Amino acid sequence: MAVLDPIKATVLAARMISNVDRGYAEHLKLDPRHRALGLVTSDIDDALYVALDEATKFAEVEVVYAKSFYAGSGNASGPLSGEIIGILAGPTPAEVSAGLDACIAHCEQEAFFYAADEAGELAFFPHLVSSTGSFLSKEAGIAQGEPLAYLIAPPLEATYALDAAMKAADVEMKAFYEPPSETNFAGGLLTGSQSACRAAAAAFQEAVLDVARNPRAY
Repeated sequence: MAVLDPIKATVLAARMISNVDRGYAEHLKLDPRHRALGLVTSDIDDALYVALDEATKFAEVEVVYAKSFYAGSGNASGPLSGEIIGILAGPTPAEVSAGLDACIAHCEQEAFFYAADEAGELAFFPHLVSSTGSFLSKEAGIAQGEPLAYLIAPPLEATYALDAAMKAADVEMKAFYEPPSETNFAGGLLTGSQSACRAAAAAFQEAVLDVARNPRAY
């Protein structure tokens, strides 16, 4: 593997519940309009978070549950668990099916981590969301359709690189994932213009690469 080679997520399992039991729906805290559910797991959590958001732009669905698993996919509870489960809810099976299709395609074809070292052991996520859907806009407290720099790396790398990202462009941090997260990474969501978010992601990337090249060069 070479530096900046993509590290692609795999969707491990997906299922649809066409008409969820209403008693079960109460425990899931679903709205009455949420009749159908789509369940999905992946071996990379942040890729699926971005992909779940993407689904909300392509179908009449909402992200009603999305959680990372403790310690990541290397410590998964089963071969199809990965490090995250997401649930999409919609009014009909057709809408949920369309949402799952969009989610799976985006997860596996667009939302990549990258290698910061040749061994591929140091992975990071300098991702630009050009237009947020309903899920990430709510997470970041911004209007739907605004851009977002979604920046994730191991703890020291992320803490160092977020500072570089915020100094490089006119952006505001809307969420800080302090270390350690459930998967022992860290990061943040930064907002601004699309060009500012792109510049912030580029600065974040360069800072992570600098740590990878020279871990103790303070």
